[in-house]
Amino acid sequence: MKRFLCKPGLRRTSSAFLAVFAIFAVWSQTGWDMAFAQQEPGNDENKIHITSDLLTTDNEEGFAEFSGNVRAVQGTTIIQSDRLKIYYKKDGKSDPSVAGSPGAVEKIVATGNVKINFDDKTAVSDKAEYMTETQVVILSGESTQVTTADESISGAKITLYRANGNVQVESGNGKRVEAILFDAGKAVEQ
Repeated sequence: MKRFLCKPGLRRTSSAFLAVFAIFAVWSQTGWDMAFAQQEPGNDENKIHITSDLLTTDNEEGFAEFSGNVRAVQGTTIIQSDRLKIYYKKDGKSDPSVAGSPGAVEKIVATGNVKINFDDKTAVSDKAEYMTETQVVILSGESTQVTTADESISGAKITLYRANGNVQVESGNGKRVEAILFDAGKAVEQ
């Protein structure tokens, strides 16, 4: 098993760098842009800038994981978490170039103190998971909430269906789903 660890101040191996670069090239193509906006190729909005305390890649297991004070920025979308792990599909080979092929990213998981700023919204959860094939984002945890300046929804699990724009909010642990909606200048609480 090839494992690559990159810590601040250490020289990165070129194989690890290429694998991670390929993953993020695919990430921007598959569109885990939490703002759900399509962007033009070559646009600076497609660039993803990620910082963390540690980067681990494993070509045989098919993942790259950023951990410790993770901050990922793409355009106006900002994801902050303790960990961000990108799983890419395997085709039976342990070839790192597979990560660079179209549709190679299987899912992206952010865990621990997850905060996502996109459009005029902020999502807060313990875990955020995005499945590229189904284009579904699942936010989960005790205090999962999506807010705008005037509205909010909260529950134990919030599922965003990117393909059709639907949202499902589930209760859990004795707490009910809560929504605060803004209607013609009056706040409506449900």
